[in-house]
Amino acid sequence: MPSVFGSTRQSSYVVIPARLHSTRLQGKLLLRETGRTLIQHTYEAACRARKPAGVLVATEDVEIATEVRYFGGSVVLTAPGYQSGTDRIASVASDEPLASADIIVNVQGDEPEIEAEAIDRLIGLLEANPGTAMATLATPIRRRELLLDPACVKVVCDQSGHAMYFSRAAIPHAREWHDDLLTIDSAESKPASFHQHIGVYAYRREFLLQLGRLPRSPLERLENLEQLRVLENGQKIAVGIVLAAAPGIDTPADYAAFIERQARRQVA
Repeated sequence: MPSVFGSTRQSSYVVIPARLHSTRLQGKLLLRETGRTLIQHTYEAACRARKPAGVLVATEDVEIATEVRYFGGSVVLTAPGYQSGTDRIASVASDEPLASADIIVNVQGDEPEIEAEAIDRLIGLLEANPGTAMATLATPIRRRELLLDPACVKVVCDQSGHAMYFSRAAIPHAREWHDDLLTIDSAESKPASFHQHIGVYAYRREFLLQLGRLPRSPLERLENLEQLRVLENGQKIAVGIVLAAAPGIDTPADYAAFIERQARRQVA
């Protein structure tokens, strides 16, 4: 794949790839125990970002499209069967309003508490790195059980802040373990040894169109991590480090905790 360079114009758009099917929490994007559906919460959170020109939901499900139109959001119906959110977004990247965007941000539909600053940070990473095709975020890992959890995707970066590898395994692997490896002390300039990848991405639109035409790569299939397709094709991913990740909604327990947080915010 050829190298991708950004132009001087840096318009951007957020796309939320959404589907109704979910393994651990069926129909989660249409759950509305808070008075608003999960997809509406995510849409409104994304709209708080300052840099993007707009927000669009891309879905194969008529029920989700109907809900988005009901609360006044923008939505496009896609063909079914895409393997990843990236592939779904790539399928509509040549159409308006995305055809006019230089940078496209992928926010998952089950991220109702994503911070506007995180979206703006992603766009800023590509603006500051014109030779980089894609950007994402990570946060320090502070608990060993999270480091060992294959559901927690880890990322290792080079000294310029670009991803070297993503894995469900505990990377980097400590030959001799001691708990101080999880200690982070900015005062002593002790950076984090381990980082959890946060599954939000920004792409240059031209690169996204190329990526959508590529078959799933061997490492992508092995680890079931779509970002490995990018690295296997020789492209760079800039990684921004943030203090904490906004909690996504994957299980009934996650959703119950989200309802409690929403209730506390309303009281406050």
